[in-house]
Formats: sequence, structure tokens, C-alpha cells
Amino acid sequence: MPPNKRPNPLIDKAPGLQRVRHLLAVSSCKGGVGKSTVAVNLAYALHGQGMKVGLFDADVYGPSLPTIVRPRSTDLFSRNELIVPLEAEGVKLMSFGFVPTAPGSSGAAIMRGPMVTQVINQLLTGTDWGELDYLVIDMPPGTGDIQLTLTQLIPLTAAIIVTTPQELSFVDVVKGIQMFQKLKVPTIAVVENMAFYECGQCGHRDYLFGPGVRNRIVEQFGIHNAFEIPLWSALSQSGDAGRPVLLEQPDHVVSQTFVALARAADEEINRLQTGGANPIARFVIGRGVVLTWPDGREQDIDPATLRRRCQCARCIDENTGQPLLDPESVPDDIYPTELHPMGNYAVAVQWSDGHDASIYPYDFLATLAAPAVG
Repeated sequence: MPPNKRPNPLIDKAPGLQRVRHLLAVSSCKGGVGKSTVAVNLAYALHGQGMKVGLFDADVYGPSLPTIVRPRSTDLFSRNELIVPLEAEGVKLMSFGFVPTAPGSSGAAIMRGPMVTQVINQLLTGTDWGELDYLVIDMPPGTGDIQLTLTQLIPLTAAIIVTTPQELSFVDVVKGIQMFQKLKVPTIAVVENMAFYECGQCGHRDYLFGPGVRNRIVEQFGIHNAFEIPLWSALSQSGDAGRPVLLEQPDHVVSQTFVALARAADEEINRLQTGGANPIARFVIGRGVVLTWPDGREQDIDPATLRRRCQCARCIDENTGQPLLDPESVPDDIYPTELHPMGNYAVAVQWSDGHDASIYPYDFLATLAAPAVG
């Protein structure tokens, strides 16, 4: 068994995935944000790090992979009752868009949800991926039944969420983190695409859609792997031409951002699978909020202090960083009515004063905690 690979009953039932170490989802809560572009360039960035990589396009309604990557041969055949994946520049590929269709068809599907899930599952688990370090899954956009069912069928190691700078996108990021959280899949990175435009003459950056949500993601959810991709014509042009920009211009700063994303994802997955676990947060009468770490250590946090340090949009002005919450308005006897994980790096808290928007990264909680005991 390869290092860091844990037994998984779902993989045991999927013959094509038997020798795949990690399944890494690239997801977005809406279409048109550049998710497939990120997934493809991430796959080639991982491959460039010396890893064995596959790329699966799970979007049956509008597959993008056949446009962004064009292998020399698109002939599909089976071997030992498994589909042999296509290959381009050392990365194995599979997409519904490569499946032969009727003359004049675009390669996209018109079918109901249950059938879509069946097709995706058949293509994913019925493809002979061989030995891979990473199988990158380009997820269908959204957080509906298809995405939930698919995530339950696929034993994902982790997820990366792709978004855009608009305020509405922050809501979408939260939805994505919550979806993966429900299914015990850690969100390890966020990519903010179309974050800014940089003038090619003077280098000035113009944030056309506002300052974006990158900093809020880091502060509220503790996801430190947050990356910005600019509006850059070559990025879309290379995808339309069937040649990922990472291969066309490997030294460009955008390509190097994909390399940094690949390294961060690999490091974070290895950390999570080699003991990098987070504490459990709970409320204990007489002690306050108690953090219990994997090694048994415990730290206590005064609930009133924690409530007064809330960083949500109701308590802190997002533009100026100035506090909106009057500390004197928080009673000393306040207590949490509910605590639950939010993603893999933070905990959400509902308070006895009715406030329900508090999200605290674990590393922030550790700075407020009393010295560990035990």
C-alpha cells in the first residue's frame, strides 16, 4: 500500500481506483468562474512536481476537458473490462465529452440527475487509472443533489473551491465549505479567479470587481491556502486552443501560482494524513469553551472574551476593520448554545445573546486560550 493511503471501502468497490492515493476535488458553487481551467492547470502543476496524475471531468451536462486539453488520440477502448483513459503530456484523462456521440452532438448530455450520477460513477470507477498519486476531479458546478450524491460515491481526500471576487461569491464559498463539511471532506484551499486586472504597460492592478473575499476566507475560516488568479487573456486563449497555460508559459506568474497551489495542496493533504488534526471545541460549565487537542491537552477560553473577539461582518467593518460591536454590550455571563466545525479549520458558534454569525479559526482560538493542561 502506498504511503499515507488509508483503507477505504468505497475504493475497494471501485476497481479502477484501486491504486489511486488521493482524490482531489476542484469545485465551484456556480458555473463560469474558471473551475475547469484551475483543475486542468492544477493537474499539470502536480505532474510537474514529479507526481503521477489523472484528471476526471465530472461535468456531464457541459464537459470542458475536451476543449481545454486535446490528446492526440481520442479513441476509447476497454481492457480487462475497464476503460483505458486517454493521455496528454503525461496526465491521464477521462470525460463524458470524449465518449462517442451521435453525429452533430456537442458531447454534452440531456438527462435526469440519477442517470447523470450513474454515468459519472461508471466513467470514474470503471476507468483503469492505474497507479496515481493524485486524481483531480473537476466537479460539476453547484451544491445540489448531483454534487452531494457524487461526493458520497467518491472517496474524496480533500477539496479546493474556485470562486470570483464578487460579494455574492463569498456566500457561495460558505455553501461549498458546508457541503464538504457535511461529508467529512476538508476544504484545503480557495482560488479567487478574475481577482484583478494588471496593466501590461505600467503594472498597475485594478480590482474590477472589488477587493474580493480572499482575506475574509483566511480570517473567518482559517484556510490559509488562498490564491488569486488575474484576468489574463492568455489564460482563456490557451484553454480554447487545447493547451493549458502552464505548458505554454510555465514561467509566467500565473503559471507559478498554479505551481504554488499544487505544492500547498500536497503539503496540506500530507499534513492532514500524518497527524495534523484539529482540536475538539465544546462548552463546559465553570470552564467556558474548552479545546481538546489530539494529544489530550486541554485549553480553556473565557466565553465573553471570545464573543467580544468575533470577526463577522456584524461585529467588524469589512472595509475599514473597525469594530462595530461594543464590548460593553456583551454580558460577562454569555455562553455558547451551539458549537460545530465549519470546514476543517474553524468552528462556528451560536451565542446565548442570539448572535449566530461567529466563526473562529482553530489557530485564532489557540491564541485566546489559557495555557494547556494535562
